[in-house]
Amino acid sequence: MPNPAVSDLAEAVQYNCHISDARYGADDSLCVYLMKMREYFRWEKHLPYGASLEREQVGEWLQAREQLWEELEGAELRPIEIDGACYDPFDAEAINARLAPRGLVYSGGLGNRSKPHFFLGALEQRRSNQGYSVFVVANEYARDLTAPPAMTLGRTIFVRREALRRFLWEKLEGWRWNRPDNALGRAFACYDFEEALEASLDAMTEREIKTLLLHEQGEYEAGQCLGEDWNAMLMDLSRTPAELMARAVRDHLADCLVTLPALADTGEPSSLHLYIGTLTGMRQHLFPTLRDAYAAWLEDRDHGLFTRIADQGRAHWERVADGMLTLWRRDGADDTPDAGPDAFPNAIRTLVEANRL
Repeated sequence: MPNPAVSDLAEAVQYNCHISDARYGADDSLCVYLMKMREYFRWEKHLPYGASLEREQVGEWLQAREQLWEELEGAELRPIEIDGACYDPFDAEAINARLAPRGLVYSGGLGNRSKPHFFLGALEQRRSNQGYSVFVVANEYARDLTAPPAMTLGRTIFVRREALRRFLWEKLEGWRWNRPDNALGRAFACYDFEEALEASLDAMTEREIKTLLLHEQGEYEAGQCLGEDWNAMLMDLSRTPAELMARAVRDHLADCLVTLPALADTGEPSSLHLYIGTLTGMRQHLFPTLRDAYAAWLEDRDHGLFTRIADQGRAHWERVADGMLTLWRRDGADDTPDAGPDAFPNAIRTLVEANRL
């Protein structure tokens, strides 16, 4: 930690991270939860990726952390205090106006299932581009159990180098269990992970930060197209299967707007492999022709396949998203006494399922 003032601020942010984890940490399956906790332990103890973890030590830490979460489950989030002034923990813009000159970055926003995500880290780079700001974050001093490598909040994009590096490590470790011949394995094969783990992680992280930024630029453009009603609709769908569908639709729109055309233009194999290899199950289900394009690309290396699928997907996913918003404005924005609580989410699921591409 750089200095005592940063340490105190990190402690305050970490407290809110603990509250978020207390409320939402058990949402994952047991297997996923234990894997996340294992890597959370590694991060908190500053252990190298290749270091073996003592089962007893991890078990004691896990028990203590779950006890802490149990105590905090009903607690309220605390304001973030900077030089005697208090800020709402979700007012990242105001907080960063105070912290950025000190070389720090803060973020507070909602992710999947409306889970709050907070972090505090070292500012590596800040720049402005076409109406939005980009913060690239290096080392992190506070974070919650789930650490999204990137997030767009309003007109600000946060890209987290350490979180991305850890995400890639977790994907590598998971792939190594059975070493299947798949897109993820092909991405890792572009680097020398067997002989140079740290250097390979650094190189892959450096390259994939660019892909992360492309996706978040697409998220920003998608947000400009869809407007604030989209976020209001997501809140109404929170913690339903339809929320996962809605997020997948927007992710596909974002990638068809920016990510896929850019990846096709550069033709970097490792990034294309990783992009396909890290698609969620829902995204694969809704966009099977994307995987078909990847399979064809493996045969002939025609990068134009991704350009064409992006052109097709851009119009398709924008139309689907507009249809979802039309449904929300009609049936979801106001409570309909005659409809049950699942009527609107079910209507969204039916619409999206009928419009797979």
